[in-house]
Amino acid sequence: MKEKNTLSRRDFLSRGAAVLGATMTFPTIVPSSVFGATAPSNRITMGMIGMGIQMGGHVRTMLGRDDVQILAVCDVDRTKRESYKQQVEQAYASEMTSGTYKGCDAYLEYERICDRADIDSVLICTPDHWHAPISLAAIKAGKDVFCEKPMTLTIAEGRLVSDACKQYGTVYQVGSMQRSNWAFRKACEIVRNGWIGEIKTAYTRLGNPFPDPLPLPEEPIPDGFDYDRWLGPTPWYPYNLRRVIGDFSGGWRCYFEYGSRRNGDWGAHHFDIVQWALGMDDSGPVHFIPKGWNGTEYQTHIYGNGIEVIREAQAPGSSITGFQVHFIGTEGEVAVSRGDQIASIPEGLAYVPLRPDEIHLYDSADHDGNWIDCIRSRQDTICTAEIGHRSATICQLSGIAERLGRPIDWDPVAEKILNDPAAERWYDRPRRAPYVL
Repeated sequence: MKEKNTLSRRDFLSRGAAVLGATMTFPTIVPSSVFGATAPSNRITMGMIGMGIQMGGHVRTMLGRDDVQILAVCDVDRTKRESYKQQVEQAYASEMTSGTYKGCDAYLEYERICDRADIDSVLICTPDHWHAPISLAAIKAGKDVFCEKPMTLTIAEGRLVSDACKQYGTVYQVGSMQRSNWAFRKACEIVRNGWIGEIKTAYTRLGNPFPDPLPLPEEPIPDGFDYDRWLGPTPWYPYNLRRVIGDFSGGWRCYFEYGSRRNGDWGAHHFDIVQWALGMDDSGPVHFIPKGWNGTEYQTHIYGNGIEVIREAQAPGSSITGFQVHFIGTEGEVAVSRGDQIASIPEGLAYVPLRPDEIHLYDSADHDGNWIDCIRSRQDTICTAEIGHRSATICQLSGIAERLGRPIDWDPVAEKILNDPAAERWYDRPRRAPYVL
C-alpha cells in the first residue's frame, strides 16, 4: 500500500508554519476538555462538503466524537455553509470556558478543503454528479474519504475512484449504511451460510417511482447560490428550485442528469445488501430488464447463476410481506427492513448463533465510526470504494435500461456492456467545461 502523498496532521503540526509557509490555514487548537482525553495531535481533522439534508446527521455524529475536529464546511449555497459553520462553532464554544470558538472555515470551493494539509479527511454529501470529482481531488490530496451512496454518477467514474483508492492507499467508506446494521448483516449471513438453501430470487422495494421530470420555467437564481458550480459537469439548464432541491420527494433525484432516479436512491442501499448476501462484492449481475419491456411487470436483474432480483414485487405465496429486501431459497426465506426488522421461514433464524466454522460477515455497528476506526488502523472499511463501485454499477445499468426501454447484457469481469453501442455510450458521460476530471 502506498503512503499518502501529504503530511500527516501530526507531522504538519510538529514542523510548524515556517516549513509549510505563512499562507497555510491552521486549525484553532481546542482544549482537551472539549475532546475528552484525545490529544490535539491524535484528532482526525475533517472537512465536510455538501451541507444539505443528509449531512446533518454526519455533523451531529462528528461533533459528538472527542477524536474528531471539524475544521471546514463547504457548499455552493452561502446560507447553508454559513449555517453549518455557526452550528459547528457553537457546539465547540459551548464546551469552552471562554464560550467562544472561531475555528471552522466556510468555503464555496471544495478545492480549498483539499488544498489544506491540516485536514486529514473529507465527508461528501453532494448530489451524485459531484461524488467522483470531489472524491478524486480528495484522494489525490491524501485525504481519507467518506462519500454518500451511490458512489458515482457513471460506471467509468466508479472504476476511476476505486483504482485511485488503491493507488493512494485511501481509507474510503461509501455511505451504504445498512451494512452497519445487525439485522441486515444477519440476513446476509443466513443467506451466505445456506440456512435457507439455494437462493432463487430476491425482492427489493425501492418505493414509488419519482415523478417524471417536466420542463421547468426559469426562476431567478437566489443571492449567494452558485448555480453554475451546482450544475458542475452536467448540461446547463435554466435555474429552477425544483431542479436543485434535495428533498426526499424528488427534486434533483428525478433527473437522469444528476443520478439514476430510484435505482440510485434506495437501489443503492438494497441492491448493495443483495450483493453482500450473495457474495458478489467483486462482481455483479449479467442481465438487466426494465419494467414494461415486452410486458415485463417488474424491473429485474439477473446474475450469471440464474438468481433474479425483482424490484417492487411481493414474493408470491409468502406469508412474509412488506419488507425492503426478501430472499427466497429452496428451504426457506429471510426478509429484512430498516428499524431492526427481520423475519424468516423457518421462524427465529435471526437469533440462532453462527458456529465458529460458518461465514461471519464484517461486523460494524456504526458506519461513520467504522470509517474513523479504519482511518486509524488503515484497514478496509465495511464498504470500500470497490464494493461501492460494484453496487453503484447495478444502479447505473438499471437506470440505463430504464432510460432506453430495453434489456442490457453486462460482463462484470470485463465491466463492459455487450452488443449494444447505444447503451455502451452511457458507460460514461460528457462533462461540461471547465468541470472535467
